[in-house]
Amino acid sequence: MADGGDAAPALLELAGVSRRFGGLLAVDSVALQVMQGGIVALVGPNGAGKTTLFALIAGFLKPDRGRIRFAGRDIAGLAPHLICRRGLARTFQIVQPFGALSVRENIAVGAHLRHAGRRAALAHATAMAERVGMAGMLDQPAAELTIAGRKRLELARVLATGPRLLLLDEVMAGLTPPEIAAIVPVIRGLADDGLTIVMIEHVMQAVASLADEVHVLNQGRLIARGSLAEIAADPVVVEAYLGHGAAAKLGGGTAGVGGG
Repeated sequence: MADGGDAAPALLELAGVSRRFGGLLAVDSVALQVMQGGIVALVGPNGAGKTTLFALIAGFLKPDRGRIRFAGRDIAGLAPHLICRRGLARTFQIVQPFGALSVRENIAVGAHLRHAGRRAALAHATAMAERVGMAGMLDQPAAELTIAGRKRLELARVLATGPRLLLLDEVMAGLTPPEIAAIVPVIRGLADDGLTIVMIEHVMQAVASLADEVHVLNQGRLIARGSLAEIAADPVVVEAYLGHGAAAKLGGGTAGVGGG
């Protein structure tokens, strides 16, 4: 995805964003632009700072320094619900639905951000369930869902808030290859409908199938950016994250989801 040049400004822009936890510099002077539309992947080894960066963007943490702008407005330090109301929402690695509530009621929790009435929120929840392939599970208790079902529920609940930009934090973690193959077109469909997506993901075949642009984070710093083929050919990325075997496979154009 291009920087934008003289075109429209970035939907999301980070400049010099840093966050320290005691002696650990978890996010180090990150600069990032995400343009409207499409899918951007954020990859890197465990502990690289990816989820911390998402938490900073979505308001769950405050940066020690740097600027975060969404849709042309500063959002650094705003509360998460205010950022969500502006149209930027995130999912979480560990999905924790309200187990005693139905799928429909869980999604309605997100819908209440923009639909005050119960009937309107439940109707919107039904539409969001259909969008992620859960129409047949609306009355099922959330506690009975599989991991794949919980991942879809999390996605539907966040979609119900009406985001313009969606941060997906390892939405495919813990899924089997067939489950990954089933959710990839759901995510692609959201982007095709105009939603901008930034995704943290370790399933590189899914990244190959979905991402227009890839950013690589290592030890809190962005070390590379480009297409997946460009990333796979970067020796710094190969050394820090991919390894030579995965880099060769990705560089050769292997994009089948769920491949070894």
